[in-house]
Amino acid sequence: MPNWLLPENIADVLPSEARKIEELRRSILDNFRLYGYELVMPPMLEYLESLLPVAGHDMDLRMFKLVDQLSGRTMGVRADMTTQVARIDAHLLNRNSVTRLCYAGSVLHTRPSGLHATREPLQIGAEIYGHAGLEADAEIQELALASLALAGFSEVRLDLSHVGVLRAILASDAKAKKDQDAITVLLRAKDTPGLQLLTEGYAAATRDALLALPGLYGDRTVIERARAQLPPDPQITAALDELAALVDLAGHAGVTIDLADLSGYQYESGVMFSLYVPGLPNAVARGGRYDQVGEAFGRARPATGFSMDLRELGRLLPSAERKPAIRAQWSTDPALREKIVALRSAGEIVIQNLPGHENDQDEFACDRAIELENGNWILKTLGK
Repeated sequence: MPNWLLPENIADVLPSEARKIEELRRSILDNFRLYGYELVMPPMLEYLESLLPVAGHDMDLRMFKLVDQLSGRTMGVRADMTTQVARIDAHLLNRNSVTRLCYAGSVLHTRPSGLHATREPLQIGAEIYGHAGLEADAEIQELALASLALAGFSEVRLDLSHVGVLRAILASDAKAKKDQDAITVLLRAKDTPGLQLLTEGYAAATRDALLALPGLYGDRTVIERARAQLPPDPQITAALDELAALVDLAGHAGVTIDLADLSGYQYESGVMFSLYVPGLPNAVARGGRYDQVGEAFGRARPATGFSMDLRELGRLLPSAERKPAIRAQWSTDPALREKIVALRSAGEIVIQNLPGHENDQDEFACDRAIELENGNWILKTLGK
């Protein structure tokens, strides 16, 4: 096997694409700060118990694991940063007030999350802790949509769901509640025949409600259909009211309601959303409420947030235009060096040609040059 061959779904990021991704990362983080979000940088490795605070089959399968040579304990390479940020809020910051945190860093997946997806996403996201009301969910939804707008996406589809609907349906039926994981898998796949088979023997109201969920998909009229088809349970009513409010706050995004879409990491506790853009079959961003995660770190806090993969976004963006640059010859002349320092301090890109080499770079277009004229170093426009 050639030593330059990389594992499947792992790839290098070359200069032009890397610049697109980095500029997007900076603009999104700067926008997070305008909303009051503080940047944190969790470690790549943690003990497994910290990375899996809520038992979940999905996250466990997605995570690379290894043995710590110092302690002998099992460690994991993070597959998601949300639980790490929840640990920071609950255990390290320990604030009583509302806390807004954001992050950006690589995560690793044992398997790609979708068609052509990388196993090393560059995850960026934002989280709000300490407020249980819909206002926090609305802010996170707004921030996710604003992030895609910064990336230049004007055509966005917002898919909304709510874990509370399923939990309310299962709450009154012990047999159904015991099968929650299997039911979730069948709902995700919209496997109605499988759901019919599994739900035999359930209470009639529970079975009817579960079998209705795969069909509750479409525009905002789904909410009214759900009110008519699902039991008149206060929790279901509250969940549908929250979805209706978030639809109204979706701006220009096209909105789809899917009450059987329970895709996620299995720690969500309320509203869930996914964002899609043309040209990519996978969701570019996912978010939602996950109030129980902080409990594993000693302090339960209301929490909601979202994350997205900058590498996937970068692949959809047009090629970056070459940056104008200034060409200079190599010289130890103090006057030239002073001129170069002044230009770079002003934000100009100055590339010095090394002796015997001409610069040939994809990222830069040298439209000016520093040339020696009558004993002075003069900045000239090339071609004129």
